[in-house]
This record gives sequence, C-alpha cells and structure tokens, in this order.
Amino acid sequence: MRRIAIQGRRGSFHDIAAHQYFAGEQVQLICCSTFEEVFDSIHCDPTIIGLVAIENTIAGSLLHNYELLRASGATIVGEHKLHIQHAISCLPGGSLSTVKEVHTHPVALMQCRNYLAAHPQLMAVEAEDTAGAAEDIALNHREGWAAICHPDAARMYGLQVLEDHIEDNKHNFTRFLVVCDPHKADFLRPVEEVNKASLVFSLPHEEGSLSKVLTILSFYNINLTKIQSLPVIGHEWEYLFYVDVNFSNLTRYRQSVDAIVPLTQKLRIIGEYKGQ
Repeated sequence: MRRIAIQGRRGSFHDIAAHQYFAGEQVQLICCSTFEEVFDSIHCDPTIIGLVAIENTIAGSLLHNYELLRASGATIVGEHKLHIQHAISCLPGGSLSTVKEVHTHPVALMQCRNYLAAHPQLMAVEAEDTAGAAEDIALNHREGWAAICHPDAARMYGLQVLEDHIEDNKHNFTRFLVVCDPHKADFLRPVEEVNKASLVFSLPHEEGSLSKVLTILSFYNINLTKIQSLPVIGHEWEYLFYVDVNFSNLTRYRQSVDAIVPLTQKLRIIGEYKGQ
C-alpha cells in the first residue's frame, strides 16, 4: 500500500492526482492542512510519499513549494499533469435559482471568473479547499450554498452537480511532483525510464554566467523545459535558478551536469524521473 501525503482532503485535486498517478495500487491518503505538513510527514516517516502541486498553466508556479522542496532535502521521483475540471454543486434538490453563495478556493474562483460574472446573483466566498467547501456544505446541510470543485468531489460528498465544465479555460492543467526521502528514490522510479531532471543552482555575478550554462546544455542536446528564479532570502540581488530538463540519453545528461558544475554555485539535483 502506498501512503501518500497531500495538501487538502478527500476529493481534492491532490487526491485525484494521487489516485491517477498510482492507478491500480492501494493508496492511503495522509491529508495535510499545508504543504509544510506534507514535507514534515516525509521527514518524520521516510516511507511516506508526498504529492505536491508545483505549477498551473493559468495561475503559474507555486513559488513557495520550490523553496519547501529544496529546503526539505526530498527528491522528485515522478510527475503528473492533471486536467483541472470545475463543477458547481449543491445539496440535492437545489438549483441555480436557490443558490446565493458559492464557496471554493481563491484559485478556483479566479479560474471560473467568466461563469461567475454571468451569474451576478451568486456571491463568491473564498474557502481553504475546493473539496473542503463541498464537504462543509454536505456535513452542515447548508441550504443556498454551492461549492466549486471537481465533479468527483461533489459526488463523493453526496452533492448534486448543477453544471459541469464551468472553468474559463478548458486547457487548464496542474503539474504535480511526486517526492520522497532520497534513500527511497530508487524503489519508486526505474532508472532506465529516467528522461527528465530538476536542478537548482546559483550563479556568480559575472557577465553571461547564465548563457554559458544554457550553451553547455544545448551542446549536450539537453532540452530546457522550464527555468524559474527565486531570490535568496537575506542576500540582496542573489538568485536561485530552478531548472527542468528533458533528455533522451542519460549519459549525455550526466556529462552535461558535470560540465556546468564549475560554472555554478551550490548546484543540486533535486530529482531525476520519468517525465509525463
């Protein structure tokens, strides 16, 4: 059985992503209130696997999770891209005409802005979690309330789906990282399937320092798929660069890492895994 720590509760997008990634396996969820708790769970029990959102095609990167990942010492062993689908749901027997308030996570509100604008009678209320809003309505029998959540979460808590696919952009995906204690990594990702890596490093204050690194990666046919910079707290105008790369030749990739080490500072591989 896989013990998976997620931020959120049953029916959340983290829950759905975990069950899709580990499809066909028994999954025991460890529901956490914060992403900090997810990484603390891994630290306290190395057998626990974490699943954390890292970026969304509309909302962008979850910058705090980059820092949590780096500081935790955990390693990435997989990724999963989930299509984000929103539905508006309420207690059975309700309708849009009886709904006065819509509760959900702030990001979900943002992603359904056009739908809410077309229904000005609905008052948008922020909640901590999409599935949590559905659970609250069901447990407390809140008449006149609706939740925006995944339709699976609505059904899980016995709610009636009033309308599905209400998200503004149908090409809405969230990328999740599967993380674990470094000593458990080889049990969770076959080395022969590795074709993606995530690195973090800083650079000296020298002209062209970043372009030199990128030139070497290009020379080794390493495809740069993402680069994210974050300031180093307490060090003015210093930055950490989080880089995702794809490759078809593991040996060439490792040669490229060896080649950029002298050009970088504090380089660390935070994951080698099979990209989706």
